[in-house]
Amino acid sequence: MKGLVCKICGYVSLDGKTDICPVCHMKNAFEQKDDAYKTPDFKSETGESEKKHIPSVSIQKQCELIDGSMGVRVKMGEIAHPMTAEHFISNIVFYHDKKFIGSVMLTPDILPAAVLLLKGDAKGKIQVIENCNLHGKWFNEVEIN
Repeated sequence: MKGLVCKICGYVSLDGKTDICPVCHMKNAFEQKDDAYKTPDFKSETGESEKKHIPSVSIQKQCELIDGSMGVRVKMGEIAHPMTAEHFISNIVFYHDKKFIGSVMLTPDILPAAVLLLKGDAKGKIQVIENCNLHGKWFNEVEIN
């Protein structure tokens, strides 16, 4: 999928804003890439590689950590993604209605999953992009119901 990618940190701008990168804070660092990320449009034909990489996103309407919060839970794929020094998920980036809201950096020493809390009355769509050090960036989105 085509997209605007920061040349410094690899952040993908889903909302089209390219003046300052919200992750590394560099100015005018974006370039158009034809292969910015992969989408799950081909889910009916997915093989083992896709099943390890497409982010699985679920919404927990009432999160127990903070009253009035909603949990956005992300794990990598239907099949567990390896987390070795040679092959791992390096980060997970969260968006709300295509606007950057946070990211989690990962190392091979932990499991490829993350939770981000939103205000309990949030509406719209959550988008997630995860980066595999060998297979690139993978995208998924869910509607908050």
